[in-house]
Amino acid sequence: MNKSSSQVLQLTRDCNAILIPAGTPVLLPENTEVVITQDLGGHVTVRVFDNLARIDSNDTDALGPEYTAAKPSANKSYSLDGPLTDSFILEVLKSCYDPEIPINIVDLGLIYSVTINPIDQTNNHVDVQMTLTAAGCGIGPVLVTEVEAKVRAIESVNSVAVELVFDPPWHQGLMSEEAKLTLNLF
Repeated sequence: MNKSSSQVLQLTRDCNAILIPAGTPVLLPENTEVVITQDLGGHVTVRVFDNLARIDSNDTDALGPEYTAAKPSANKSYSLDGPLTDSFILEVLKSCYDPEIPINIVDLGLIYSVTINPIDQTNNHVDVQMTLTAAGCGIGPVLVTEVEAKVRAIESVNSVAVELVFDPPWHQGLMSEEAKLTLNLF
């Protein structure tokens, strides 16, 4: 699918979504016209009724056949070719995107730390500290849940704790060079 677009579609069924940035769940009725603004990381951001809303990967089939065929597996797992590393976890987390900004949360600088705590030779607990671009963003719990699910899906990870922190506060200086280039911040 496209990184971003302005494709207009009608929902083929009632569809659950989350308003951005409030984080409020809504039910979008069948035949509602939506404009696709971003379809990254398996989730789709749409403009509907002058608002942005995030449609979870489990509901993207409501957008029609193109999105049904491309729907990611809910049980995706990530296999390792060696020991679990911070860099592997960060690569997995690059599949999580901010629903308003077409950049992954790692390159946005939202992941502050990843700590691997071995339980035994094949099992690990992972602690993740992350932040948001704005402390009051209601979509925070959604992103925390997504980060937890992605890390838990890594082979040899048995448990995950994701902590949302706001100290230090996020700023554009935390973004990768690639993210800054994408947003023309140079």
